[in-house]
Amino acid sequence: MKMHKTIFEALNGASSFLEENGREGNAARILLQHILQTSYSGLMMKMHDTLPEEQQQQFDAFIQAHVEGRPVQYITGGEEFYGRSFIVDESVLIPRPETEELIVGTIERIRKLFGDKQNLKFADIGTGSGAIAITMKKECPQLDVTATDLSPAALATAQKNAEQLQAEIAFKLGDLTEPIANEKWDVVLSNPPYIAYEEMEEMSDVVVAHEPHQALFADEEGLLLYRKLAENLPALMKKPALIGLEIGYTQGEAVANFFKKSFPNAHVSVIQDINKKDRIVFCEISE
Repeated sequence: MKMHKTIFEALNGASSFLEENGREGNAARILLQHILQTSYSGLMMKMHDTLPEEQQQQFDAFIQAHVEGRPVQYITGGEEFYGRSFIVDESVLIPRPETEELIVGTIERIRKLFGDKQNLKFADIGTGSGAIAITMKKECPQLDVTATDLSPAALATAQKNAEQLQAEIAFKLGDLTEPIANEKWDVVLSNPPYIAYEEMEEMSDVVVAHEPHQALFADEEGLLLYRKLAENLPALMKKPALIGLEIGYTQGEAVANFFKKSFPNAHVSVIQDINKKDRIVFCEISE
């Protein structure tokens, strides 16, 4: 890519280069905003400014890295979730907008089930970047939040996010319910690995080559961890209680059936996302 004189020229050239190489052209704007530490409107106001050579070289390097498959969020080291900025790196999945719908639905159900009750014990199983646990603590300060993960590196990233966003979270290392098994819980959320290994060939190379497979894929056609959670959680839940799970869009009926079997008196529902695809299973346990 040739050197450009203005930010406008640099952005146009990079966007075209990305599109020619099968990437989204809009990624260029995000990367350039990151380099210039400016907002979208700030970038628009700078369009006719000269882009210094050092920043042009950094921009070119970032664009090339994205062409080669590295996700934009790992290049910039951050992603927005529920209006907050989270640190992300290769130790954690990049937070997705669909997961924000899990937050919205959970907050609604907490209000309905618990009213103004304080010190509700809340666990986020497989926290990754900490996006769910931290967001829930910031939105519902009455929660006593614990976040777990099997990956020490992921927990370290989540702890950085909790410190940066000033959220009081207890972090525990371990597999699924094992770190929380000695207590009873009011609310448990999880966005576990749910992609079947057979689906890997259909996925974007950006995801497969860079995001942690431990956080993406699961056995039993992606259903293994839901089955284990359904088996383990009955002994750990208070009454009333709430369980919420993000799922793959083909998994609603299967996951719901796991929880109907484990909690025969609970209200189990499958919720669709904004794209009308099954995305969340809620299990509401009455007294």
